[in-house]
Amino acid sequence: MAKTSDRTRAGSAPALSTLDFALDRGSPVPLYYQLAQQLEEAIEHGVLAPGSLLGNEVDLSVRLGLSRPTVRQAIQSLVDKGLLVRRRGVGTQVVHSQVKRPLELSSLYDDLEAAGQGPTTKVVRNEPVPASPDVAAALGLTEGSDVIALERLRCTHGQPVALLSNYLPATLLDLDSARLESTGLYRMMRSAGITLHSAHQTIGARSATATEASRLDEQEGAALLTMQRTAYDDTGRPVEYGTHIYRASRYAFDFQLLVRA
Repeated sequence: MAKTSDRTRAGSAPALSTLDFALDRGSPVPLYYQLAQQLEEAIEHGVLAPGSLLGNEVDLSVRLGLSRPTVRQAIQSLVDKGLLVRRRGVGTQVVHSQVKRPLELSSLYDDLEAAGQGPTTKVVRNEPVPASPDVAAALGLTEGSDVIALERLRCTHGQPVALLSNYLPATLLDLDSARLESTGLYRMMRSAGITLHSAHQTIGARSATATEASRLDEQEGAALLTMQRTAYDDTGRPVEYGTHIYRASRYAFDFQLLVRA
């Protein structure tokens, strides 16, 4: 059966005035889901920025030529994801987009920048420390050897997303805090002639401690994603060990699974 497509421009609402919605009424995909997906893409790509107002459900249904229950269901699905919020007397407002990061050897800074998320960084710690048993084992060093301990708070649109703890061999490269707040760690490593080749990574989840919750603007006990990674250069040398935590409400790993023949 041939599909027919309705294109509806969103009236005079400031946040939606530049968007075209392609709603295929002949598709088996429900209209609410089509609308929700297109709104989510607009939020993720920054077309609908945090703080943007969508208007109320009645106005949206008229502007988009959809029934009110259809619009309500689309909005609710994005409210449930934490992308939209309903404010009494104001209407529906964009909160933020969830960061979806590919599961590959890349830096969070580069991924956020490529996604148009406007990353910013605050260096909380940058100092030499003796390597703990775990850090020494990960980096192939003797316990107690000097390593550089980094701790950074990574934000997008002014909201914290992740708390990053990294350990590197003390003689690997100069880790200037000012540069770390304006670029990514892996980008600095590449600039220093270090070629990243592979990594071993473990992903998990746990609840936020009081200190972590305070730094990440979450409630104590909120869900966090965790990641441990040891990265290697093209000679097989371990060059970085990281233990990172991410707000589960704002962050997701995105990866593709292949069937092994």
